[in-house]
Amino acid sequence: MGSMAPWPGGNAMAFGSDGDGRRQDDLLRADLLAAPLPALLARAAALRDAGHGRILSYSRKVFIPLTRLCRDVCHYCTFATRPRAGHAAYLSPREVLAIAEAGAAAGCTEALFTLGDKPELRYRAAREALAALGYRTTIEYLAAMCALVTEKTGLLAHANPGVTTRAETAALRAVSASQGIMLESTSEALCAPGGVHHGSPDKAPALRLAAIAEAGALAVPFTTGILIGIGETRAERIDAIFAIRDLHARHGHIQEVIVQNFRAKPGTRRADAAEPDLDDLCWSIAAARLILGAAMNIQAPPNLSPGGYEKLIAAGINDWGGVSPVTRDHVNPEAPWPEIAMLARRTAAAGKILVQRLPAYPAYVRDADRWMAPSIATATRRLADAEGFARDDAWAPGLARLPAPRAALLASAEAGLARSVARAAAGIRLDPAEITRLFAARDADYRHVTEAADALRAASVGDTVRYAVNRNINYTNICAYRCSFCAFSKGSTHEALRGTPYDLDMGEIVRRAREAWDRGATEVCLQGGIHPDYTGETYIAICRAIRAALPGMHIHAFSPLEVTQGAATLGLGLTEFLARLKDAGLGTLPGTAAEILDDEIRAIICPDKVNTAQWVAVLRAAHGLGLRTTSTIMYGHVETPLSWARHLLVLRDLQAETGGITEFVPLPFVHMEAPMYLRGRARKGPTLREAVLMHAIGRLALHPLIPNIQTSWVKMGEDGVRLCLRAGANDLGGTLMNESISRAAGTEHGQEFPPAAMEALIRALGRVPMQRDTLYRPVAGERRAASFVAAALAPVVQTKPRRRAAVG
Repeated sequence: MGSMAPWPGGNAMAFGSDGDGRRQDDLLRADLLAAPLPALLARAAALRDAGHGRILSYSRKVFIPLTRLCRDVCHYCTFATRPRAGHAAYLSPREVLAIAEAGAAAGCTEALFTLGDKPELRYRAAREALAALGYRTTIEYLAAMCALVTEKTGLLAHANPGVTTRAETAALRAVSASQGIMLESTSEALCAPGGVHHGSPDKAPALRLAAIAEAGALAVPFTTGILIGIGETRAERIDAIFAIRDLHARHGHIQEVIVQNFRAKPGTRRADAAEPDLDDLCWSIAAARLILGAAMNIQAPPNLSPGGYEKLIAAGINDWGGVSPVTRDHVNPEAPWPEIAMLARRTAAAGKILVQRLPAYPAYVRDADRWMAPSIATATRRLADAEGFARDDAWAPGLARLPAPRAALLASAEAGLARSVARAAAGIRLDPAEITRLFAARDADYRHVTEAADALRAASVGDTVRYAVNRNINYTNICAYRCSFCAFSKGSTHEALRGTPYDLDMGEIVRRAREAWDRGATEVCLQGGIHPDYTGETYIAICRAIRAALPGMHIHAFSPLEVTQGAATLGLGLTEFLARLKDAGLGTLPGTAAEILDDEIRAIICPDKVNTAQWVAVLRAAHGLGLRTTSTIMYGHVETPLSWARHLLVLRDLQAETGGITEFVPLPFVHMEAPMYLRGRARKGPTLREAVLMHAIGRLALHPLIPNIQTSWVKMGEDGVRLCLRAGANDLGGTLMNESISRAAGTEHGQEFPPAAMEALIRALGRVPMQRDTLYRPVAGERRAASFVAAALAPVVQTKPRRRAAVG
C-alpha cells in the first residue's frame, strides 16, 4: 500500500470493537506490513510531533535490583540468577537506601525497582531470606522498600514486580508513583516447547494482560511494552500493540509503551540468536506510534541502540525511558547508560529538547488525586512543575540562590511559537492555546520568548526602570476567610496558627504612614485580613485618618475582596461604596485577591472568596470612577499553564474595556509555610523558568494594553528580578519598608529595598532608574531627596486583638 494518508485512528487510539473498527484495524495492519519504511517513519514522526512537539523526555533514575532470583527461565535473560552460597537473596533495607540516597544526591527522582517474579515459589532460599527480613512474600518486601525510599529520600518508586494479583497491585499503588510489566508479546507460540518463554509460567500472555487490566481498574499509571526479536513475527508484534491499545481504551492507564530490542547475551540459550537490526526496531516503533496515536508516550531504551539515536527519534519515539547517572542497567549490563549531557546534545541534533520527567508521566501527575495514593500524590507534586514534568532546578520563590544558567542547545525557536510571539508583539490578542504553548517554552523557545519580550519592552517603554518609595501596612492578620495558600492570616477567632494575631490601632496605622512620609514615601499600601468586626465604615475611617494627617500621601488600598465585603456590610452597591472610599481619600486599589482568575482553580484554593466575575466587577466599578488599579497573578500552586492563559486574557479584556490598569504584577507562590503546601496539596511554587516566563509572556500577551510589567523583589530576590528585567519587566515595585505577607510564607528576602540599592541594581543592568509615584509619574525632588536620607524605622507595634467598633 503506497499511500500514507493519515488513518482515522491516528489521533485516537481505540477504533472500538464493532465491525467498522475491526475493518480499520485490518487495513492498518495490512498497511504496516506492506508500506515502504521511509514513508511509514515519516508518518509516525509527524504523528508524534502533533502530540508532543519538540519535547523528548527521560526519567533520571536509580536502578534497584531488589532480588535477582526468579521462578521463570526466559531463554534470553541474564538478570535472573539461582541462589548461591555467600550471596544474599535480597538487597537489605540498608543497601536499598544507600542506592536511593546516591540517586537523590545525583538529582534523580525515580527509584526503579526491578526484581525476579515470585522467587519464593521456587526457591527455599528466597522463602528463608524473606522470613529473616520479616516478610511473607517478595511483593510485601517490595512495598516496604518503596515506602522506605520515598520517606527517606523523596525519590518516587516505580515498581516492576512481575505478574501481581489485584491485592498486590493495590498494595504497591499505596507506595509507588507508577508500576509496570512488559507484555513482551501475545504470541502463545513463545510459551510452547522451543519458545523463549517455555517453562516461564508468568510469561503467559493471558496472565500478563490480566495483570495490566487489573492495574487499569485500580487507576495505576502503568508502563508496558513489547520485546522484539525473540521469535515473534511482525504480525504478532502488531497483535500485542493492538492488545495494549484496547486495554488503554478501557482504563486510560497506559502511560508509556516501550519498544525494546532483544540483545543476545553470553551464557543464555539465545546467545547466538540474531538481533533485530535498527530498521526492524524503527519499523516496530513506527507501528506502535501509528496504532497507539499521537498522545501515547513511546519509548526506546537509548543504551540498547547507542549509534541510532537520531533514527529512533525519526521513527516516532518521544521518550528515552529511565537513564541513570548512578547505577548500571542490571538487565542489560553490557549496555551502559548514555551520559545525560551527551544524550541532550544528540537529542538536540535531531531537533528535540530533552526534558526530565517523573516516573509517572505529566498527564498523570497533573491528575495525581485520581491516579495516586494521597502520600504519593504529595511527594509527586513536590517534585513537579506546572506541566507535570520534573522541576528543572532546586529554586523556589523566596529562596535567594539561583541555579546556574543553561545554554540553549537548539539553534532556533519552533516556527509556530515564533509566529505566536510575532502576533503578540503586533498587539494581536492570542488565544488560550497559544499562550499555553508559550508557557511550555524551553531551550531555544525559552530564549526566543524572553528575548522577544525584552525587545518589546525596550520598544514600548524604553530603558527606564521605575520604582516607588512606599510602605506596606497590613492592618490586621485576623481573617474570616480560609484561603488555603495564605500563611499570613491567623483565623477569625484570633487563634495563633503560625504567629501572634494582631489588629492595629488607628493611631499605629497613622504613625506608620507618617513615618513613611518622613522617609520619602509617596504611597502607603493598605491591606489585611477580612476581620469579622470590620465593616465598610472601618475602611472609610482608615482613609480619612491618613488623609487628615498626611494630605499629600497617596492611599493605595483595599483589594476587591475588602471592597466587596465592605460594601455588603453597609448594604451598598460597589460603585456607591467605592465613591465613598474615594471621597475619604482612596487614590487607587491593588488588584490583589486575584490569585488565579479561573474559577475551577478558585474553587480549590479560595472557595469562599470572590469569584472571577466579582473580582472583575470591582475593578470595572473602580475604573468607572477614575480609580485606577494594579493587576496581579499568584501562580505556582495547583493550577496549570492553561489557567495562567485564562487569567491573562481576563486582564487583557478588562483593560481593553476600561483602560484602568496601571501594571501587571506576577506574584509567585511562596510555599514554605503555606497551608495547602504543608497539607501536601500544592507544588513548591513555579520553577525559575516558569517565573521568568510569566513576566515575559505577561509583556507579550498584554501588549499594548498594559504597558508596565512589575517584578517582585520580595519573592524573586535580587538575582531573580535581574532575570525578569531582562525578560520584559520594566518596574521594580515598591521599597515596602515593612513586608509581612511573603515573610510569613517563608521568603528569605528582606522587608525593605532602599532606593540606593534599587538604583544600583538598575544601573548595573545598563538601565535608567526613576523614582515614580503610584500613577507612574516622576516624584518631586523633595520626595526623592528624603528617600535617600531615611532614618531607621522605629519598632512597629502590633496591637493585640480586641473587639472594635465598626469605624475602627
